[in-house]
Amino acid sequence: MKRLTTKTHGQMSDSFSTALFIILSGGLQDAYTYCCRDNVFANAQTGNIVLMSTHLFEGDWAGVFRYFVPVISFMAGIFVAECVHRRCKSMEKVHWRQIIILAEIILLFCVGFLPQEVNTFANALVSFVCAMQVQTFRKVRGHAYASTMCIGNMRSGTDALCAYFHTHDKKILQKSMTYFAVIGVFAVGAGFGSVLTKQFGERGIWVSCILLTVSFLMMFVREDVEKA
Repeated sequence: MKRLTTKTHGQMSDSFSTALFIILSGGLQDAYTYCCRDNVFANAQTGNIVLMSTHLFEGDWAGVFRYFVPVISFMAGIFVAECVHRRCKSMEKVHWRQIIILAEIILLFCVGFLPQEVNTFANALVSFVCAMQVQTFRKVRGHAYASTMCIGNMRSGTDALCAYFHTHDKKILQKSMTYFAVIGVFAVGAGFGSVLTKQFGERGIWVSCILLTVSFLMMFVREDVEKA
């Protein structure tokens, strides 16, 4: 007996085409703060905590503050993104994830105007944006992932690759390749971020705004998903 399938309209935020621009933006943001804003990571809070602790034991309180601020800002970004999710998840005309992206674009655009004298504040804003992004966009092609960092994606991709060698299941191989593709796209974004920072300085972050705008517009499209 032939199985019937129906098509439903899924959210484009889970598609790789939408995630592509979000991941590029994540890599760019991390390179931007490191290259342009006092060697601080926007996404890699583990690195910031290590550096903060190093300065703490050296008695360098200015260094402690420089790395403590983005850590706290990252936590605040997660909190705010989850609050937006809870309050706006039932909206129909605009998806709650689009509200997050719009907030990211506005904040990053403002960062481009901030001079070097307020790098700590600039890093706080970028880390806040990165946290909202990683909290909001958690899946690509149905697989949990992180759009602003690599370690979890490396673990998941390698784990799936190991499973493929044991099962020879092509779906598992596709899952593994998805994770490695995410890492590759992030790396490309970071590379562009370093180049843009050298050419345009503080205003290089505006390219991230353009990338996020593309994702924002793409999310108005509904993706057809087949269900048995």
